[in-house]
Amino acid sequence: MRFKGVGLVRKIKKKDEVPKKKKSELAAFLKKRAPIYLAVIAMVVIFVVPELTKGSLEKSFPELSENEQQVVDILMQYAGPNEEGLTVMDAITDKISEEYPEEKIYDHKKTVVELNVTSMNSDEYNVILNFKAHKGEMNFDWNVNSITKEITSNNQDSKHLIDIVDFYD
Repeated sequence: MRFKGVGLVRKIKKKDEVPKKKKSELAAFLKKRAPIYLAVIAMVVIFVVPELTKGSLEKSFPELSENEQQVVDILMQYAGPNEEGLTVMDAITDKISEEYPEEKIYDHKKTVVELNVTSMNSDEYNVILNFKAHKGEMNFDWNVNSITKEITSNNQDSKHLIDIVDFYD
């Protein structure tokens, strides 16, 4: 009889014991790799997000009508007589970068980009781009023919910019 009692005690103890909780496999997986995931997220925030939100000249342009946007596109995509190489947009951006090296000039609170497109007649438009920043301002003035895509400069800075684009190798 002694043996029967011992067996019953064992069975009762096993039934009364609270079973141990098994750790979730996902929680264990994440816990081991949490520093790696945090490091990846930090790198994305530090390096990728600023590049995606970086200001540019084109993003600073105001909303334009369809015709005005077409004229601005003709001007900014002009790449000289060979239609290859440096565009007007690239030349303006380079000039601004030379003037403000190592600065996020488009994010600066004193930076203002004004773009005015005025119709002179049915085919010809006047495009004025004023770039104002804390060190000074740059003014560009062109006439653009929307049919022939001919661009003429109305001031010295604009002429110099078109010459750079025309003679770029």
